[in-house]
Amino acid sequence: MDFKDKEALLEKYWKCETTLEEEKQLREYFGGNDIPDQWKDTASLFRYFEEAKKKSLNDLAFEGQVMRKVDSPKKSKMAKLVYNAMRIAAGLAVVIAATWFVRREVRETIPQEVVDTYDDPKLAFEETKKALLMISKSFGTAEEHTRKINMFNEAQEEIQRSN
Repeated sequence: MDFKDKEALLEKYWKCETTLEEEKQLREYFGGNDIPDQWKDTASLFRYFEEAKKKSLNDLAFEGQVMRKVDSPKKSKMAKLVYNAMRIAAGLAVVIAATWFVRREVRETIPQEVVDTYDDPKLAFEETKKALLMISKSFGTAEEHTRKINMFNEAQEEIQRSN
């Protein structure tokens, strides 16, 4: 079998279209030692399949591994108690740390107690009046804009009703 035939047969194998006889030819070819570099990975795959065929569930080594896992010694009650105590301690540590971080963040975001900035009540009253007048002007401007928006909305509703 030449290189082209092997390549075509391998393509056919990857498409799952080979017969049992063709698969046997591929196994024999890739089981050999004279394999081109481009097919080294494919050859190792075929070798793995051959090794896997040789293994069986009656293998004593396999059975021994399974039995060791099944018959593993049970943990003592003391070990279970320590394990559970450590789990609870870890959970508490997480809760305490989270609480500390949240409280710290809240303390930083809440402003400090307001302290009087004016010693003279008359001066404080004048500053308060200035601030309230400024807010009043802003509300007046906002009210004008709101009237314009209301006129627009009324006109839009009028157009919708007429359609």
